Amino acid sequence: MRVLIAGGGIGGLAAALALLKMGHDVEVYEQATELKEVGAGLQLSPNGTRVAYALGVGDELKALSCEAEGKEIRIWNTGETWKLFDLGKISVERYGFPYFTVYRPDLLVVLERAVRRARPEAIRLASKAVGFTQTGDKVTLDLEGGATAAGDVLVGADGVHSRVRQCLFGADKPQFTGVIAWRGVVPMEKLPQHMVRMVATNWVGPGGHVVHYPLRGAEVMNFVYALERSDWQIESWTARGTNEELTRDVRGWHEDVQTLVRNIPVPYKWALMVRPPMDRWSIGRVTLLGDACHSMLPFLGQGANSAMEDGYVLARALTELKGDVASRLERYENARRERTRRAVEGSADNIHRFHNKALADPVKAREHVNREWAGAPIADRYEWIFHYDATKVEI
Repeated sequence: MRVLIAGGGIGGLAAALALLKMGHDVEVYEQATELKEVGAGLQLSPNGTRVAYALGVGDELKALSCEAEGKEIRIWNTGETWKLFDLGKISVERYGFPYFTVYRPDLLVVLERAVRRARPEAIRLASKAVGFTQTGDKVTLDLEGGATAAGDVLVGADGVHSRVRQCLFGADKPQFTGVIAWRGVVPMEKLPQHMVRMVATNWVGPGGHVVHYPLRGAEVMNFVYALERSDWQIESWTARGTNEELTRDVRGWHEDVQTLVRNIPVPYKWALMVRPPMDRWSIGRVTLLGDACHSMLPFLGQGANSAMEDGYVLARALTELKGDVASRLERYENARRERTRRAVEGSADNIHRFHNKALADPVKAREHVNREWAGAPIADRYEWIFHYDATKVEI
C-alpha cells in the first residue's frame, strides 16, 4: 500500500519504518524544516525497546542511551529512599528486553536514519498537513501552499494539536490539570559524585514531584518537576522559563533537587492538559496514532512507548490482515484502544499518588510510600505495561 503519514515525530517515524520493513510505500510529511526535538529525556521500558529491536534499531539506540539499573522513590524534603524495582539485567531476564533512558533527539535521529536507509526520499520536510479528502479508492492529503499527495491510507501522527484529528472529529477540548511541569537537562560533570548514578529517581511531595535519570551514557541528567500551579496554561514543550522562577518553585526541597536546579542551563515549562480517551480513531482510510489520539500525562513513562507500539501494530494490521483498508484500520484501533485508555487513565491517577498531602508529614509520608510503592501495587501498575508485545499481540 501507499501510506501517507502526517507528522515526523517518534510515532510517525516508527510507523514509517515498520511499514517500510513490511514492504509498503511510505511518505512522511513533516511541517518543520528539519527533524529535531528540544532536548529532553524519555524512558523506553521493555515494551518499547522490544519494538525498537523489531525495527532493527535497538543496538544503535542502546549505544546512545543509558541502561538504567533500577528505579527508586525518595521523599521530597528528607531524601529518605526506597528501592522501587531493579532494571538492568533483571529487566532483560524478566521481560526479554532492556529498559533504556533516552535523549529524545537521539531516538528521533536513530529512527530518521533507519527510515532514510530504507527509502531515502520517504521524509518530506516543510510539508504541513492542513486537511484531506477521501473517496472509495484513495485519500488525498492537502498541504500548506496548495500541494497534495494521494495514497491508500493516511495516518495522523501529528501530535496533541493534530490537524488530521480535527478534520476527522472536530476540535477537542483539553482540560488543564492544575499542574505545570518544568524540565531541563543538567551536565553530569556539574553534579557531585553521589548523584552520578545509573538510577531513575522519583521524588514525591505534597503538591509536586521530581523525576531525574541519566542520559547519553551518563553525560547529562534529565530533570522534570511537576507541581500544582494554575497561573500557566500554555501547552508547549518549547516555552522557556527562568532559573529564578524555577528556584522559587523548588524552595524547601532536598539539597540534591536544589543542586539539579542550580545547574540547568535552560529550563522549559509547559502546562499539563488531559483529553478524555477517544471512542474512535479511524474513519474510512484515515486513522490516528500516538498523541493525536491518546495523549497522556508523563507520569507513567509511556507516551513514546505507546506511540511506537501503535506504529508497529498499525503496520502489522495493514500487512497481515485481509479485507478493505477501513476494516484493517478498525482492527488496528480495536487492538490498541483499551491498552492506551488504561495508560492514559493510569498516568492521570499518578498525580494524586505523587502529590499526596500526606507527604507533608514525615510519618504519614513513610506510610504513604509503603502503601503505594511496595509489592502488589507496583506489580499491578507496571507488569501489564512491560510484558506487552506489539509484535505478537492479536489484531
